Amino acid sequence: MPNAAVLKEKQEIVAQLAEKMKNASAGVLVDYKGITVANDTKLRRDLRNAGVEYSVVKNTLTKLAADQIGFSEIDEHLNGTTAIAISPSDPIAAAKILYNYAKDSNGAFTIKVGFVDGKVISAAEVEELASIPSRESLLTTLLYCLTNGPRSLAIALNALAEKNTEGTADAEAPAEA
Repeated sequence: MPNAAVLKEKQEIVAQLAEKMKNASAGVLVDYKGITVANDTKLRRDLRNAGVEYSVVKNTLTKLAADQIGFSEIDEHLNGTTAIAISPSDPIAAAKILYNYAKDSNGAFTIKVGFVDGKVISAAEVEELASIPSRESLLTTLLYCLTNGPRSLAIALNALAEKNTEGTADAEAPAEA
């Protein structure tokens, strides 16, 4: 039986993790076996720069936290080495970075499962989420669409106006005999 101080510390870890998972926009659990220190450092830096919190938490503590917030579907994936990436605001950032890293790792680093907006998703769904363009890219596309339509209309109207003024100029000119 663990002593009271250790038990209390683990309960606090579970409560904090459950709160982070519950309030997160998205999260991804990965199997990180076979990752080198250099690659792990680069991965952590990329995730940190994207505002994603990445940590290794014991499977039993992760299971308790997941069960506490109703993510019991995660339980079956909590075996072996497990790390969790939690994104508080961007639902795509963690999935995109981890998917790209897993793709380049030749099977040494794999996605186990994820969650988005209070729903557990499979590894395949995490890959689909990773294929969505970034928020900035989507905003750029939207801005282009919103400005291109009126711009094209203005060009067409201007061309029509020029054509009409050319036609009236030809009609007003005296005919040569």
